[in-house]
Amino acid sequence: MDRPDYYAILGVARDAKEADIKKAYRRLARKNHPDINPGDKAAEERFKRIQEAYDVLSDPKKRAIYDRYGFYSESFKEAPPGAEPGRGFDEGASWGFDFGDFEPGGQSTFRDIFADLFQGRSRSARRPAPEKGEDLEHHLNISFEESMRGLSTRLTINRSEPCSACGGTGADRSRGRQVCPTCNGSGQVTRAHGIMRFSATCGTCGGSGQVSGRCAACNGSGRVPAQETITVRIPAGVDTGYRMRVPGKGGSGRMGGPPGDLYLIITVRPHDFFRREGNDIHCTVPITVTEAALGTKIEVPTIDGKAILRIPPGTQSGQKFRLRDKGAPSLRGEGRGSQIVEVRVVVPRVVDERSKELLRELARLNPENPRANLAGL
Repeated sequence: MDRPDYYAILGVARDAKEADIKKAYRRLARKNHPDINPGDKAAEERFKRIQEAYDVLSDPKKRAIYDRYGFYSESFKEAPPGAEPGRGFDEGASWGFDFGDFEPGGQSTFRDIFADLFQGRSRSARRPAPEKGEDLEHHLNISFEESMRGLSTRLTINRSEPCSACGGTGADRSRGRQVCPTCNGSGQVTRAHGIMRFSATCGTCGGSGQVSGRCAACNGSGRVPAQETITVRIPAGVDTGYRMRVPGKGGSGRMGGPPGDLYLIITVRPHDFFRREGNDIHCTVPITVTEAALGTKIEVPTIDGKAILRIPPGTQSGQKFRLRDKGAPSLRGEGRGSQIVEVRVVVPRVVDERSKELLRELARLNPENPRANLAGL
């Protein structure tokens, strides 16, 4: 009986990487999909074989069995249990199967059987191993000035620590080890799948037949709640949304594993005068009509104190000026941004006749019409 070669079906080498297998499968599946080839029975059959081949080769456990024992079909009748590596199947090779529950018309396949088998083995193979603790998040609200200068602050965080009663194992040391209730101490459980039954290592006790009671102090988790006060240094230049990692200050690890990390989520409160855009700081400064017309030098607030800004003659309202290196510090160590100063010309309220006469004289001496360019509109 012809048996399909899954590697040949997907057109990949026997040592092909997982990514190459997936790439080949996607290409062939798109080409032969029934929706792309309506009514084409041959394409439908190819698609089924491609799907079957990928189902085995994409699963490391199934692929290992296929490579070792030559399972070219997943049907029970075409692939009886027991095989020597590299040459078909031999009678006498034992896989621990019990055929006592054979029922005519059973629909089980080796794909289903071995999926269950290896799931059982993977569960039994897992032993309590060191596991890293979970990461924690803490939201921190700071002022604009603190974000510019940086700060050290003390935080009280809720985290977990290893249970002292059980040493982080989660087991009740006073009760010792007891008979596993799942396998009754045998270390093996019987699983049924359609027409077949097989034995597998007990996943509860890992095959030892014994389990430990839960620690009453931590309810078997190996960890207990705790509070800790820590000091953290917030670097200058942080902005809203910045995530700062504090190593080792997350939840405690399991079974002696390392603790997780703490992530500080920064929120910077708005400032009354400054506003930040990237590493640049923007502000708006009022000036008089005279200062705008004749030019002057004015003092401008910055995060470092006062700075002198030169206003050239003829400055218009809304015009912007740049003060270099007066912006926010770069977290990458690339210096500082700039401060962008936008001037707003403030028109005085004229109430006395002398001032009105001076303005009329100014208008006669400077008859320029700023709306002249709008005449054609």
